[in-house]
Amino acid sequence: MSETGAELLVDCLEAEGVEYVFGLPGEELAELMVALEDSSVAFVPVRHEQGAAFMADVWGRLTGEAGVCLSTLGPGATNLLTGVADAHLDKSPLVAITGQGARERLHQESHQRLDVVDMYRAIVEWNTQLDDTAIIAESVRKAFKLAEWEKPGATHLELPEDVAAESVAGEPLPTRQPVARAEPNEGAIDRAVEHLAAADQPLVLAGNGAVRADASERLQAFVEATGVPVVSTYMAKGAVPDSDPHSLMTLDSGPDGQAGGAVAAADCVLAVGYDIAEHDPEGWNPDGQKTVLHLDHEPAEVYEHYNPEVELVADVAAGLRRLTDAVDVSWDTWCRDAHDAVVAAATERPDPEEPFSVRGTLPLLRDAMADDDVLVSDVGSHKMAIAKHYPAYEPNTCIVSNGLASMGIGVPGGVAADLAVDGNVVVATGDGGFLMNAAELNTADRLDASFTVLLFNDDEYGLITEEFEREVGESPGTRLTNPEFVTFAESFGIEARRPETWDDLDATLEAAVDSEELTLVEVPLP
Repeated sequence: MSETGAELLVDCLEAEGVEYVFGLPGEELAELMVALEDSSVAFVPVRHEQGAAFMADVWGRLTGEAGVCLSTLGPGATNLLTGVADAHLDKSPLVAITGQGARERLHQESHQRLDVVDMYRAIVEWNTQLDDTAIIAESVRKAFKLAEWEKPGATHLELPEDVAAESVAGEPLPTRQPVARAEPNEGAIDRAVEHLAAADQPLVLAGNGAVRADASERLQAFVEATGVPVVSTYMAKGAVPDSDPHSLMTLDSGPDGQAGGAVAAADCVLAVGYDIAEHDPEGWNPDGQKTVLHLDHEPAEVYEHYNPEVELVADVAAGLRRLTDAVDVSWDTWCRDAHDAVVAAATERPDPEEPFSVRGTLPLLRDAMADDDVLVSDVGSHKMAIAKHYPAYEPNTCIVSNGLASMGIGVPGGVAADLAVDGNVVVATGDGGFLMNAAELNTADRLDASFTVLLFNDDEYGLITEEFEREVGESPGTRLTNPEFVTFAESFGIEARRPETWDDLDATLEAAVDSEELTLVEVPLP
């Protein structure tokens, strides 16, 4: 059957099971937009291309299926870039599609023409220009396969407008089951078990690879069988429920910032799905003396403070299963007190007389949310508090950007999460990150979304202020002035509240989280 290149591309998206394309149209995308309009794929028009990429990013994190974002050429493609890069370093499956001018003008300087394929090369797993209708089906299949392959990431396709309009006879390639990773090497399993058996105080370090591909279930089984305590990176929160007595929450949790002292005391670390882009190993292995065992889909990065004794390069879930079967030693008691201290510090509710704070708000928020509700954290000082002090009870219920760590992901991420999950969604953001993509409140309202934006307002780039004052004793350029946020939200037709007391905030969060309304709750910080 003859159709246009744009129609074939959309047929391929349908074959991949794509539900939403987040984007902003341009004139070079006219053929593609018409094809999307006639398809089962819903196009979500956004207010900024960065918002579209963040939505695709968070959709990919939550579903395991590649989120799709769309922009036109030139400034549209450059605006999309940050969100695509975020997916790249956060290991989130994403397919970006950008329009381009007709091929006849690409050999010379022309209006809005940039070499987008070259520009994206450093931040994607793979990309190409669809410069011939004959390669569309193969290229789309490859883009999704590589985006969703462990470790997942971003891919990119560029569609020139004349290719989009050309007639083509073709059909999508059939999708296949994801390629299974190999079972772990038997010799490596034996060596890992020997090191674990020789350890007095072993520790599991769960990275973001531990919340994908059923790995969290296998990790919980390993912990149950062996009693080895678990500490996670920020993006692995919930890999083992923080209610489990073996959980020490995250690397920086606890009164001393080292998960109750257990991280410093550990003599052997089993790193599961650990990603150096998220957390520098020098922080938990400063002298390089810990025995490190690496279990991941890819070999370990070469790093002075992360030089594993054993590398189990295999399917993470399969590796954990094999280790569970092979280890016959139990360490069930060595850091139980640390768990109790870490959890007690995280769940203590604020004194009614103390001023508002992010840390004081988190126990109230946790009580207002069900175990499977999703918290999307923007980047800022509040993110650090959430990472350290917000308990997570299921994998992928606390979405934190900690690879690229991009400010502005919060509100767009909330839009995607509201579409992707059945439970309630809360976006935690600061005034700095919020205003970077606050226009996506309009997108959320248009989609009849019903999530809660928890906005911490300190009138500054608070995390940068903290870093500057620690390093140089002052904080130039970090102070802000803000609009009246309640009025701002109400101008979008959104419910908004600004509590004045802890009791008021507690009641407001309880009502807002369970509400079917899109709601903004501002927490003014001193």
